[in-house]
Amino acid sequence: MPTEHATDETINRASALIRAGDLVAFPTETVYGLGADATSDQAVAKVFAAKNRPDFNPLIIHISDIATAGTFAVVSDKATALASAFWPGPLTIIMAKKRDSQISELATAGLDTIAIRCPDHPVALALLKKCGRPIVAPSANRSGHVSPTHAPHVAEDLGDKPALIIDGGPTSIGLESTVITLVPFPKILRPGAISQTEIENIIGRLNAPTGSKSTKTGKIISPGQLASHYAPEAAIRLNANHTKPGEALLAFGPAPIDHEGPMINLSPDGNLDEAAANLFASLRSLDKSGCESIAVMPIPDEGMGEAINDRLKRAAAPRNI
Repeated sequence: MPTEHATDETINRASALIRAGDLVAFPTETVYGLGADATSDQAVAKVFAAKNRPDFNPLIIHISDIATAGTFAVVSDKATALASAFWPGPLTIIMAKKRDSQISELATAGLDTIAIRCPDHPVALALLKKCGRPIVAPSANRSGHVSPTHAPHVAEDLGDKPALIIDGGPTSIGLESTVITLVPFPKILRPGAISQTEIENIIGRLNAPTGSKSTKTGKIISPGQLASHYAPEAAIRLNANHTKPGEALLAFGPAPIDHEGPMINLSPDGNLDEAAANLFASLRSLDKSGCESIAVMPIPDEGMGEAINDRLKRAAAPRNI
């Protein structure tokens, strides 16, 4: 599969490929996405097949500006306020889907809601504007595996399934977007770089706790909610205060525990933003060391630490899905 650095020519070619129904991997500020025309059933089906993703797991629709959201969704006052505050940026907003929406039913998993975001990355925005179509862009990796934050990660997982991989360097945030549903009431479904406090500063207090499924149906209504997700091949052991034989160590902070084997410190200074940006690449690197499991030191459950711990808990969950 061709991997090319982001240039005007590359973006023009990527746009033509997407409009023709092909898959293109490209960087966003969160992780690399596997892009396809969101209005094409055939193109969206290719995404599910390439990732081996279950078809009940909906996709996020990426757009280039706030105005475009109204083409596919019923944009409430709260949605407008959140989009105005955080788009472009790492916030996905779930809204009621318009009946005449041109978005593929496969992309929304047949739900009456739609997940939309506007990414804050020059390559992603340039591609969206050049393409002139909404793009589904789940993480460009095998379903359930560690998300890609560098272009080579995409090639490792998907081989020649994308027609083109645009290399825009490492992603700046390194964790997927915060997801909030506004239907029927505001609720954070997946933590990310945009915190609950920041959201509440815009639309008021959220009374519902963070959760992953519809309170009425129990169905998954947003990407990134499978119990087992973001997982390397090695097992994950959380909140470790020592290591066992055959383990690698994912450390955090200025005082890592004693360990003689493979080790990566997410942030020697204890910076949670740095740790988030390094998380997925570090898991991939330690996984290649041949370790049986990866011991993970405790991560403070505050700020970006909440999102980091969400991903780690899913990576450590039983892999029966």
